[in-house]
Amino acid sequence: MSLSPTQVRHIAKLARLTLSDKEVSKFSRELTQILDYIEKLKEVDTKGVEPMSQITGLDNVTRTDTVIERPATTEALLATSPLPIVDQQIETPSSLG
Repeated sequence: MSLSPTQVRHIAKLARLTLSDKEVSKFSRELTQILDYIEKLKEVDTKGVEPMSQITGLDNVTRTDTVIERPATTEALLATSPLPIVDQQIETPSSLG
């Protein structure tokens, strides 16, 4: 099996990629090799093999989130800005120049 340039361009379009003719040729060979390898993997006898999501044996360490109610005041929020405060508003540089 070999991917045609048309198929590679279609895949590139789906991935929103623009490929040159040289890249189409290169990826045609590379994608064909990947698909050939996948076909080869289908030949492996996996009967009796337990499905797994990872092989390291490590578990995710998670903690329960705790919500702490801390009402924010206008003054406290404005105090976090490094920009000047004018009339309880953060003054930003003008983009109009």
